Amino acid sequence: MQEREAAGVLRDTAAIRTPFYVVDETLLKKNLEILKDTAERAGCRILLAQKAFSMYSVYPLIRQYLSGTAASGLYEARLGKTEFGGETHVFSAAYRPDEFDEILNYADHIVFNTPGQVLKYGEKVKKAGKQAGLRLNPECSTQEGHAIYDPCAPGSRMGTTLSMLSEAGNFEETILPYLNGFHMHTLCEQNSDDLETTLRAAEEKFGAWFSKVKWLNLGGGHHITREDYDRERLIRLVCGLREKYGVEVYLEPGEAVVLNAGFLVTSVLETMENGMQIAILDTSAACHMPDVLEMPYRPPLIGAGEAGEKPYTFRLGGPTCLSGDCIGDYSFEAPLKEGGRLVFGDMALYTMVKNNTFNGMPLPSIVYRHEDGTAEVVRAFGYENFVGRL
Repeated sequence: MQEREAAGVLRDTAAIRTPFYVVDETLLKKNLEILKDTAERAGCRILLAQKAFSMYSVYPLIRQYLSGTAASGLYEARLGKTEFGGETHVFSAAYRPDEFDEILNYADHIVFNTPGQVLKYGEKVKKAGKQAGLRLNPECSTQEGHAIYDPCAPGSRMGTTLSMLSEAGNFEETILPYLNGFHMHTLCEQNSDDLETTLRAAEEKFGAWFSKVKWLNLGGGHHITREDYDRERLIRLVCGLREKYGVEVYLEPGEAVVLNAGFLVTSVLETMENGMQIAILDTSAACHMPDVLEMPYRPPLIGAGEAGEKPYTFRLGGPTCLSGDCIGDYSFEAPLKEGGRLVFGDMALYTMVKNNTFNGMPLPSIVYRHEDGTAEVVRAFGYENFVGRL
């Protein structure tokens, strides 16, 4: 499937200068249909987590399937409200006093990280007729290998633990009256069995209060559109929460919306040898796909194999001065040559929202491939985008 799509991407974008991201309408719709079906069967609301994907030119399409957006602060809240519509939910580890009134203009749900933030801003939220929530930390880690993305790790600043609630005083009298819901986000690219484990821990610690609010937001990290994801379990869990506590349930997946629906097309600038074959590309791990270095993460390269799997193995690197700006080692049926194009898969999520212009690297263009194969350059970037940040 991916190789066929990649061939189509290369054909339809042959005239576009590399590097560029491609979001494929057919693949995006496939994900959105799965999410809509899941929401309808579970009786829940699914929001687009903009921190993973904020390509607002496709918001008119996405809002036909999802209920709104989730934001991490003022700018994302404004983008979600003005470009997407529907419900706008905001969570921040802490809010700036000089931004909070403006956030109130855009947000429908505002989630606080600590009881102290609820006490500081809860009255404002109530007077504005908006809904307030508190993020909970059930202290239940289910991740392996990605500590940087584990909100339940020891010493985490994300969410309120049971001991923090106890230290806050009489929770039911001082904090709960301001709350309309609770929020939990503990997962990262995980299946619904980990959600079930998390919910058991959360109910044990906080379940006594779940029936006293209107909604539960289960955050993101649900890989709902992945082939092996157990959607039946997710639906059962959500229905169970709704029936047991009488609450509305929200999910905030970001990756699942565009999982495997995007590509990054790059060209080979040069090849060299230093103990192994090396290819310098016109794209950069550090600048254009930061998760490669942060997680670390090895992006799928369409048509390539693991190192040593095929006759010719190359280490792929970017043109920046960072010695570690390497994407990974891949193997090919034929040697790479200058001018050849490569297509990385799964390049819609956490790319456009995290890229940068380190070393003066140009940002990749953003291309939308319509269902009929037409490739539209949505945004192109130049020197002004680099210098405007300095």
